[in-house]
Amino acid sequence: MSLLHSEGSCGGREAESGCCAAMASACSAAAKEESCSGGSSAGSAPASFSEETQGYDVEFDPPLESKYECPICLMALREAVQTPCGHRFCKACIVKSIRDAGHKCPVDNEILLENQLFPDNFAKREILSLTVKCPNKGCSMKMELRHLEDHQLQCDFSTVECLQCQGTFPKNRLKEHMTHECPRRQVCCPNCATSMAYEDKELHDQTCPLANIYCEYCNTVLIREQMPNHYDNDCPTAPVPCFYSAFGCPEKMQRNELARHMQEFTQVHMRMMAQTFQNISVTAANPVPFINGLPFEPALFSHVSHAAYNCNPEVENFKETIQQLEGRLVRQDHQIRELIAKMETQNTHMAELKRTIRNLEGKITEMEAQQCNGIYIWKIENFSGLQKAQEEERPVVMHSPGFYTGKPGYKLCLRLHIQLPTAQRCANFISLFVHTMQGEYDSHLPWPFQGTIRLSILDQSEGPERQNHEEVMETKPELLAFQRPTIHRNPKGFGYVTFMHLETLKQRTFIKDDTLLVRCEVLTRLDLSSVRREGFQARSTDGAV
Repeated sequence: MSLLHSEGSCGGREAESGCCAAMASACSAAAKEESCSGGSSAGSAPASFSEETQGYDVEFDPPLESKYECPICLMALREAVQTPCGHRFCKACIVKSIRDAGHKCPVDNEILLENQLFPDNFAKREILSLTVKCPNKGCSMKMELRHLEDHQLQCDFSTVECLQCQGTFPKNRLKEHMTHECPRRQVCCPNCATSMAYEDKELHDQTCPLANIYCEYCNTVLIREQMPNHYDNDCPTAPVPCFYSAFGCPEKMQRNELARHMQEFTQVHMRMMAQTFQNISVTAANPVPFINGLPFEPALFSHVSHAAYNCNPEVENFKETIQQLEGRLVRQDHQIRELIAKMETQNTHMAELKRTIRNLEGKITEMEAQQCNGIYIWKIENFSGLQKAQEEERPVVMHSPGFYTGKPGYKLCLRLHIQLPTAQRCANFISLFVHTMQGEYDSHLPWPFQGTIRLSILDQSEGPERQNHEEVMETKPELLAFQRPTIHRNPKGFGYVTFMHLETLKQRTFIKDDTLLVRCEVLTRLDLSSVRREGFQARSTDGAV
């Protein structure tokens, strides 16, 4: 009978549920061990709910009153019926009890026949109106018992079977399971596009003909079906036997060492072939000495009759093979000598080209430096890496490429030093210095160098209110830093040990895209007035460093 509807009413008298413990327990056990069909239930539901062999095995909220409890199965009455003696039972439970234990009431042992049972529609209606909790783990829904079956069909926490692996899972996890967890979910091999179950993929990967694998000898990456041909013909480090293994050479080596072996052991191979040839010839002409183990004598080779050669096809085949291999060895030896000569010529040519390239690069750098005309912007990239090195107390010292003050002019370069956190009096400062360098026009210029130098760290913000950090210094001719350099770069520099503190970099956009821009403007003695007109006053420097 369907749980969704209840029709008719019957005024049943409520009986006190005084149980006869022994009989009720026996009947309860019998009812739970065997199955009995009690009537049809509309719609399908889980077996624990829809099999009408006993009462409703669900959790009631509030708990079920004892008057609605079957004395046989000790659960809520399903298809409640009353006996003439006033006791209520599940229909299936009492029918089974009468058939198995005899025609008597399990509670008071009164005579009871099946046709004396009558439906208790009132109790049925009351029970179906009671509130129950969903039995599915994780679901907190509550509803009337009559609606439990519909809820079970739609509950996200109800158990459903995976069609791929036949496992049971909550309905709300089934999609994720079938997509990401199920061992039988379909996946596609990225190499050959073959579709297979996920649990079979590992085995397929070990045999896929289009999978990329490493050669065990040279680590070259090839697809699996190409590997046998690679081993047999191309792999330079695969072990191969000597070409003369058929003549007795026992050596095995890497393929790229085979040519050297052939060249170094040519005479040995020739002797092996001659020995083999002699043994065959002696066997054909005079088998007894060979059988008796006579030692090989070169003189015997010249006394073998032509008839012996002609009568043995193997001898003729060996003669042809020997001639072919000798010719091949001669040709290979000539080719090796030619290749060695070509390689030496090419190496010499390559060295000349590299020298030419270095000279051209130097000339280009020099030409670019001459175009500066005294204004040079030094772009220092990856500045965060330099700061990290400074924080780890690793020295940070950089020199810029050289630049000229004009054409002709002096050649200078900049040196940037980020002071370590432990440095005295200048910890965490950026130091900036100018060094003179040997230039193309040194012999035509007056020395020592004299002029004004403006050093700036540029503010890279987009707005018009840019505030560069600048210092202007006058040269001091008496210092070694401004004398004509005698080596590529003057080791003495002139500038500021405390040019700018690292914390000041955070106040403006001095660093953009992890790049710091340092500008140097140099004015020789004839142009000093232009700097003073701009209102800059030279700050006292820290002297030569």
